[in-house]
Amino acid sequence: MVIPVHDVNPVRRTPVVTYALIAANVLVFLFMPGLSGSVAGDSTLAQTCHLHAFLEQYAAVPRELIHHQFPQVVPTGDVRAGGCLVGPPQYDKSPALSVLSAMFLHGGWLHLLGNMLFLLIFGNNVEDRMGHVRFALFYVACGYAASYGFAVLNADSGDPLIGASGAIAGVLGAYLVLYPKARVWVLVPFLVFLPLRLPAWLVLGFWFVLQAVYSSGEGVSAVGTVAYAAHVVGFLAGMLLAWPLKPGTPPPPEPRGLLFGRRARPRHTW
Repeated sequence: MVIPVHDVNPVRRTPVVTYALIAANVLVFLFMPGLSGSVAGDSTLAQTCHLHAFLEQYAAVPRELIHHQFPQVVPTGDVRAGGCLVGPPQYDKSPALSVLSAMFLHGGWLHLLGNMLFLLIFGNNVEDRMGHVRFALFYVACGYAASYGFAVLNADSGDPLIGASGAIAGVLGAYLVLYPKARVWVLVPFLVFLPLRLPAWLVLGFWFVLQAVYSSGEGVSAVGTVAYAAHVVGFLAGMLLAWPLKPGTPPPPEPRGLLFGRRARPRHTW
């Protein structure tokens, strides 16, 4: 898997929505119960129970989204007899709103940082093309499409679905439609990490193919731990929603730098 680090595609205005989304995701993660200990590797049972109760209330669950079937007992956040205490839920949960809250929850630092890296690199240009308000609505729409798409394919699952990956996959799909020829600096693991500047259609197309393959269960040993199908649905939703904007999208700047024998001075550092 290649790791994108920068794209050669300047923006005309400050991507305030992209920055706000990144800040919101980081802040929510920092205040999620139980994660401070898990990051350091020393989670207590009380922290784990608190986290399970929090996710049960705020994460999206396919069975709830599709069938509106809610558990009779849920973790309360308390500890009893060496385990997590369960009891009747003391809250009313809206499945539709849980999709929105789940988009700002992450299961660990790697999950968070990976998502925010992709959003930072590709979100600014999509926001620049759409405008702030439309981009915010687009982001949420892709997140909902990804969550409900995954839920349709896993309608009986009671596992919580969290993360911004589905919405960000929509951003990647839109970027592929709007800026397929933009150049993206990536790190390619080959003994060491090799920096290369590749066209966006190759980087994002390869990413999408991997998600599609993984969603079928091929090439992974634990497909159930990552909602690859949500990535696929979100990506396709982003492409579809961005397609009407394609004719008016200005072309990316002419690439400058050394790639495949072409020499020039670099436009950006990374």
